[in-house]
Amino acid sequence: MGRDAVTGWVERYEEAWRAQDVDALDGLFAQDARYLRSPYDAEPLDGLDAIKGFWVDPTPFTMTATVVAADGPDAVVRVEVRYGGDEPQEYRDLWVLRFAPDGRAELFEEWAYWPEKRYTV
Repeated sequence: MGRDAVTGWVERYEEAWRAQDVDALDGLFAQDARYLRSPYDAEPLDGLDAIKGFWVDPTPFTMTATVVAADGPDAVVRVEVRYGGDEPQEYRDLWVLRFAPDGRAELFEEWAYWPEKRYTV
């Protein structure tokens, strides 16, 4: 997928997340997709149903995203999310993605950091 296609996927992801539209995930993730909430996730979410069960979060947020790389089926996206609500939180995140030929994600891997976690030792 090229940068424009990856950007479109990210925009649809954000729209679905903002609307809490779990059904929209059918067009974003392959049926057998794997979602890792961290690169060392010992219990990844395997399959679309598992992703749907985890994905809903009604906390208000803002999000910016920039495609860093897109090469064939693989892409990296830099994302910043700021949650509002009672306990504001900010994350800077890299998404490592692998896409199926139909444009849905087969792999979604997050490398998230927040202000208190500047680096790891």
